[in-house]
Amino acid sequence: MNQRALFAAAAASLLSSALLASGPVLAQDTAKEKCFGIAKAGQNDCANLSGSHSCAGQAKEDMSKADWKYVAKGTCKQMSGLTADEAKMAAGKKG
Repeated sequence: MNQRALFAAAAASLLSSALLASGPVLAQDTAKEKCFGIAKAGQNDCANLSGSHSCAGQAKEDMSKADWKYVAKGTCKQMSGLTADEAKMAAGKKG
């Protein structure tokens, strides 16, 4: 095996090892949860609780308790957001 091929094989092995080692960490970092009451107008992630719209980006007012955004799991309360159940209770809905 010549030096160039040996170097390429070593580099590929090192790169694949690094990617495999970081795989579970990346999956853990991407855990998300819905957080209600933190989305700015036009920046919500999907339909709201009241049913007045069904798509992302259609929130009409800042921080509406009916609209939500995905945030990193465990950070919603730090942003003064609400869980889905809390938002439903605030809106007077059961469920």
